[in-house]
Amino acid sequence: MRKFIQYTTLAILLWFGFHIVIIVFDGLNDDLEFVDVGVILGNKVELDGQPSKRLQRRLDRAIELYENKYFKYVIVSGGIGKEGFDEARVMKDYLIQAGIPEDRIILDSKGSNTFMTAKNSIEIVEEMNLNSVMIISQYYHISRTKLAFNKVGFDKVYSAHARIFEIRDIYSLVREFIAYYKYLVS
Repeated sequence: MRKFIQYTTLAILLWFGFHIVIIVFDGLNDDLEFVDVGVILGNKVELDGQPSKRLQRRLDRAIELYENKYFKYVIVSGGIGKEGFDEARVMKDYLIQAGIPEDRIILDSKGSNTFMTAKNSIEIVEEMNLNSVMIISQYYHISRTKLAFNKVGFDKVYSAHARIFEIRDIYSLVREFIAYYKYLVS
């Protein structure tokens, strides 16, 4: 019985380690393509109403890609955070200040989690007769986001990661491991 527990523990640790490597590799290797719309996933807004550093880096990456004509439209997706701000509205304001025309920014204030963002995005894309998307998020979030977008009906999901690394990424990688399998079986 002791050997069984040891081997099982080793197998789980190897599976975890292998999956984390895949998440990092997938997230850091941008899959850039010219698409109809970029989808920026929300993140924390600070108490002063400004995007957190993580969210700002997502937005900055989207601005860079928009300026290089990778997409014509941008969906900003987020919910009302515990700080009380509409993440999508804060994101839209940030993009407008950066020079992206307001009529190119689509607001999704009901994207309170990754799956809701995917679900709302497919509805928006179909309504506008568009079909291709690129997601923009943190590198550790890319694999699960692609999975969610595939599950709601997107055939191909392109991706770009925000250029930021923090110590809290360790926690986020563990969280993503668990969340990925939760999305996989739901």
